[in-house]
Amino acid sequence: MLKRLAQLELAICLVLLGGITGLVFVASIMRFFGHPIVWSVDMAQLLFVWLCFIGANKAMREKSHLGMEVLVTRLGYVPRFWLELVCTALIIAFLLILVVQGWNLTWLNIERTFADSTLSYGWVTLSVPVGSLLLAATLVYNTVQALRKRGEQKLIYNRNEAELADAAPRLEI
Repeated sequence: MLKRLAQLELAICLVLLGGITGLVFVASIMRFFGHPIVWSVDMAQLLFVWLCFIGANKAMREKSHLGMEVLVTRLGYVPRFWLELVCTALIIAFLLILVVQGWNLTWLNIERTFADSTLSYGWVTLSVPVGSLLLAATLVYNTVQALRKRGEQKLIYNRNEAELADAAPRLEI
């Protein structure tokens, strides 16, 4: 089930990135020939915001976000695990605040339109609560997995050696 969701998430990211790239390319060509697509910038921004949140969730699930590990790598597994647990609780609390406030912002912007189109700005602001909820759910999942597999020294944000080996690209012939 989780593998299918990961594939769906990747497909959505690829479609969004391809859509942004194609739209910006076509819009620049059309502008060069004197026929600008006036709504292209708004649509590219809308797609980009959704791509950022969905991509952030993908990175969180795969534990591939960038991090400063200079100090925490010197900690043993147990203190590092508890530090990650405290950080996770704080981050989930912040994400839940973003869900509530993002939902309020979406309702405030539902009637506002983009400058050059009739598209509601609510679609942009809806990415905040949806993306934050996805990230919070992923963090809860990663935390539960880390708690269940403490014997394997699994962490919430960082991959252990076995996870790194599984994630390494393989050349299949």
